[in-house]
Amino acid sequence: MLVRSSKQKHWVVPKGISEPWLTLQASAAKEALEEAGVEGEVASNSLGSYKYEKWGSECTVQVYPMQVKRVIPEDEWEERHRGREWLSPDKAIERIKQAELKPMIKKLAKMVEKKKSKK
Repeated sequence: MLVRSSKQKHWVVPKGISEPWLTLQASAAKEALEEAGVEGEVASNSLGSYKYEKWGSECTVQVYPMQVKRVIPEDEWEERHRGREWLSPDKAIERIKQAELKPMIKKLAKMVEKKKSKK
């Protein structure tokens, strides 16, 4: 799932500042709920990280996969002005701006396929 950036300029994965009292995974779950309106189980291992400029400094984003268990209805989702969209890995790769995210999306797609083939 991708969401529109806060300024509606491009599509991104949910992300935000890691709260010092939360684990990285709990912070990822919090941001997914706030920015994408989804709840679920965040994996213990990240897919990787990337850096970008914001507020005049460099921010590092650690990307965690989440198995979504619940999608908050549109009318209950606080940040619905952002927009959200489920996409195939190929479509997500086409749409995102951050080149560093593209291999992480491919990695996630392979993980999902591997998990499906074990069932």
